[in-house]
Amino acid sequence: MKNSTKAVLLSCFVLPGAGHLYLKRYKFGLLLSVSAVAAVYFITTSAIQAALEVSEIIQGGGVGLDAGAIAELVSQQSRGGEESSSTTMTTLTIIWLIGIFDSYRVGRMLDKVKGVVGGKET
Repeated sequence: MKNSTKAVLLSCFVLPGAGHLYLKRYKFGLLLSVSAVAAVYFITTSAIQAALEVSEIIQGGGVGLDAGAIAELVSQQSRGGEESSSTTMTTLTIIWLIGIFDSYRVGRMLDKVKGVVGGKET
């Protein structure tokens, strides 16, 4: 299998930057990986915080155990942090796409240098 293919698969399905780490481009790979993990951390903590706020309101008796009322409360909670979460999701998507396309570019370059054709070295 060609370096470019392995790098793209790692970047797509494991973590942005994993393909770069495979290609021994450690600085850029770590930059992408740390950025992606930070974005996922921010999104996760925001979701957990919103869920805790909703559960506190429910436990405090602010809303009954009615599915419609709870859904409305969740909807109200999600509107508050929607802009920052949307920006973070966009950032994560951009980081992931950069990781995929750049790992393909670097992998192709290394394949050409090594003379890899059709997954086999020539």
